[in-house]
Amino acid sequence: MLPIDHGAIARRLLLDNPWWSGAIDDPSATWPRRAHYHALAQLVRQPVQRAVVLLGARRVGKTTLLRQLIADANRSRDLGPVFFASVDAPTYSGLSLDALLVLFEELHAHDPRAPRLVIFDEIQYLLDWERHLKDLVDRYPHTHFIASGSAGAALKRKSTESGAGRFTDFELPPLTFAEFLAFSGVTDEVIDLSSPQPLPKNVSRLAELFVQYVNVGGYPEVVRNDSIRSDMERFVRNDIVQKVLLQDLPTLYGITNIPELNKLFTTVAYNSGQLISLEALSKNSGITKATIGRYLEYLEAAFLIIRMRRVDDTARRLQRERNFKVFLANPSMRAALFGPVSEDQPAMGALAETALVTQYLHAPIFRDLCFARWGQGEVDLVRLDPARQKPMWVLDVKWSDGACESANAWSGLLDFARSHQLETAYMTSRTVFKTETRGGIRCIVLPLPMLCFEIGRLAASQELLQDRYGLPAQRE
Repeated sequence: MLPIDHGAIARRLLLDNPWWSGAIDDPSATWPRRAHYHALAQLVRQPVQRAVVLLGARRVGKTTLLRQLIADANRSRDLGPVFFASVDAPTYSGLSLDALLVLFEELHAHDPRAPRLVIFDEIQYLLDWERHLKDLVDRYPHTHFIASGSAGAALKRKSTESGAGRFTDFELPPLTFAEFLAFSGVTDEVIDLSSPQPLPKNVSRLAELFVQYVNVGGYPEVVRNDSIRSDMERFVRNDIVQKVLLQDLPTLYGITNIPELNKLFTTVAYNSGQLISLEALSKNSGITKATIGRYLEYLEAAFLIIRMRRVDDTARRLQRERNFKVFLANPSMRAALFGPVSEDQPAMGALAETALVTQYLHAPIFRDLCFARWGQGEVDLVRLDPARQKPMWVLDVKWSDGACESANAWSGLLDFARSHQLETAYMTSRTVFKTETRGGIRCIVLPLPMLCFEIGRLAASQELLQDRYGLPAQRE
């Protein structure tokens, strides 16, 4: 068997870096940009000796984001020469990061001591990548390094160990509802952004678009491409879920019982947003509780699911969490696996809650969210003060315009709010805005689609992202 020769590797690198020969036009540069783009571009340009590690699920737009960054860097030339390599390409098999960097210097002559932009895509499949990247960061203080990867399991765990002080993680979530509307070109049709507080122009139409978002809206490619949207099952099942379950997790963790893992994920996906019992999962699947716990950890690290912790009516976390909520990290995965849902199907309620939770993924308060359950009472979302661990606000998620009229629907929410001296309680609806007083507590009803829009918009705002990553405010 012949080894891959130097010439073949060089040809692949030249194909991956066409701007070395002056070809800087890239179609992706003209595509709509994620709301997180400017914060990432600003972070990369910081005069700090750290590598940016771009994390996110498959197909949420990481490589497109990098291509757009490259196009801008080639135009502005402020980052110096640019190098891009997808580490998982078979041509680069067995090559170290250092060897790739040497080839960059050979094929595109430049001063390695001067500023330059070096991007390693899909880096998680390179053994000990953290140690090697940290070494490069230390050796080349003027090089701007970016590493990206889809399988967050290896990246999240190991970057905190080997790359401490040298890596900054930047997580790219699925499309928010605000981004979905923008990518679809309908924001101005349904939202009035002229006032300080955005308001819906057409709340019924906004609800219709929200149902579309729940079914197809988390992936940029799907929103841009009608042919992919019409074949969501293949796109999500084959290109995303199966690659994670059959390739990413087995490669990273040596999992051998793939059908078992797939069965568990399918069960969890079908029940997204529902209360799940560890005992029931174990009994129904025949998988031990310890194994289920590990699988859930892997699925969460690979950006497929989100787990939400539970508190009781005193807002205390239970020592033994036998019941918990698991949400799909992207609600449209459920529609792709089991078929789309209409606005009046029972499953829409749980998927609406899933969509709301995912809007918080890039928000700092996400870690402070939980749900409360006790006896016969439950509150869907509780935000705890991180210092005092006391409830700051409470919200029940309803996909119904009639629920806000029912005293029973408010019962658990108001009991919880009253016991923690909260003056206001919130509930969502499909299209209703309403404020009233019940039992001395101010009760605010908000349309769920509008709330999702606002949370997603704020979570991806430049001010919040700058604060999250320690970036200076941009001057006008």
